Amino acid sequence: MIPVKEKVLHFKIKRQDESDAPSYWEEFNIPYRPNMNVISALMEIQRNPVNTKGERVRAVIWDYNCLEEVCGACSMRINGKVRQSCSALVDNLVQPIVLEPMSTFPVEKDLVVNRERMFDALKKIKGWIPIDGTYALDEGPKIMPNEQQEAYEYSTCMTCGCCLDACPNVNSNSLFLGPQAMGQTKYFNMHPTGASKKADRMEVVIGEEGIANCGNSQNCVQVCPKEIPLTTALAELNNAANRYVFRSWFRK
Repeated sequence: MIPVKEKVLHFKIKRQDESDAPSYWEEFNIPYRPNMNVISALMEIQRNPVNTKGERVRAVIWDYNCLEEVCGACSMRINGKVRQSCSALVDNLVQPIVLEPMSTFPVEKDLVVNRERMFDALKKIKGWIPIDGTYALDEGPKIMPNEQQEAYEYSTCMTCGCCLDACPNVNSNSLFLGPQAMGQTKYFNMHPTGASKKADRMEVVIGEEGIANCGNSQNCVQVCPKEIPLTTALAELNNAANRYVFRSWFRK
């Protein structure tokens, strides 16, 4: 880590004016303040968008919301690693601090990307608990405490997209839905009511967009800000997919 000697932070930001425009790099120097994170640095640039050449330019555009690593909106590549910018303290970063949009998703403007493919994947795996229909008005299905704890880990997913950006098998040449959708498949299949759609989800898992596309690089679990055990989910889904296929053969 390079110490901040002159109380100045140097940022190198990959920018793009429109979704179909070419990208370019722009550099900014801003005053250092203790306990700054990347979001507060971007806010400083937004207040005074003057680059290192002394030119006043268009303010940098980025996504953010909660500022507490809960919403997942502020994901970007920081010094080459995809992470949440609200929890990235500048004191822990090597300068120049390089900011880039996530590469897996189409860029809309500057650091803002379109994460529609991730939400489309959740629709494909039916990432919800069905509530339509008639249910007994009693205490509901029982879930053992150890199962509750396991399910809770997967429920913390905030659809930030970090795992998809880090996965080499999620790209424009692959149909793979990605580790996030696979992890949520396991999560919803664990729920007693959610399991009513298990067969539909398993059809997706064994299909051309499913688990067979996973190359077991394990990048996903390394970058997940919530430390969700995605590789465990992928391994268990792979076993479940094999069992599902074998049972399907015997049912024919």
